[in-house]
Amino acid sequence: MTLMRPKLAWAAWLLTIALWIAGLVANKAEADSLDLSHYRMTFNATFQTLNASSYGPGGQWIAHTPWNGDFGDNVFDNPGPGGPFTTSPQGLTITAYKDSHGHWHAGLLCSWIPTPDGPRGFSQRFGYFEMKAKLPDGPGVWPGFWLVGASKTNSPEIDVMEYYGAFRASYRITEHVWNHGQSVYGRSVAIDVPPGSLSAGYNTFGVLVGPQKTTYYLNRNEVWSTPTRPEFMQPLYILVDLAIGGGWPDDKLTSPQRMEVQYIRAYQAIGQ
Repeated sequence: MTLMRPKLAWAAWLLTIALWIAGLVANKAEADSLDLSHYRMTFNATFQTLNASSYGPGGQWIAHTPWNGDFGDNVFDNPGPGGPFTTSPQGLTITAYKDSHGHWHAGLLCSWIPTPDGPRGFSQRFGYFEMKAKLPDGPGVWPGFWLVGASKTNSPEIDVMEYYGAFRASYRITEHVWNHGQSVYGRSVAIDVPPGSLSAGYNTFGVLVGPQKTTYYLNRNEVWSTPTRPEFMQPLYILVDLAIGGGWPDDKLTSPQRMEVQYIRAYQAIGQ
């Protein structure tokens, strides 16, 4: 989800598009599946209920980015009756819809809440972060699962999954480093999948951030690995969203669109 999206300059948008066009081919070599036997769960959101507020404090989540901006061709609505979030025994549904004026409304959740007394909520240095979700499908949908560092100087963004619905046979993993809203590093890879498989059923999207290596997983099978950048060695918080657009046309997208999230979890190595 290209972080700092609420305050992206056009140059940063062009960088994202360039990464899409010239994205690196993901490593297709045989890779081991994930082993979490030496990890403990530190965060477990199954969304049987939703404890969220507009900007915090007072909940497990806030419904906007901590820098108070929206992005994409939509606004992110607040939680509450008629809002974008519904819960059930199956988990969370985020709904995006077009209103009678032709404007899209969508939803975002963030686990880190800045307050005058200091930040609250969940963040973690190193470890494994995972979402199990079924994605919407259509030209213009732009769901994502991503991690962000709290520092505004050389702040990392790790897009574990961002999916452009116009391209049904892949999703993207993107790494960024931002310095006060300006991109100072960006790298992106496309992960090929059977066309339509991300919306046909649930899949898990995960990343293991370690001191030496950052490894990405689809259904707990490794799809890409890269050396861990120094900027990634800070506490990271979690964002999940269903946005619209992302630089791709959404004029043919039907309303509503839904993203279903069964859980979001985090793990940390035992003894760390």
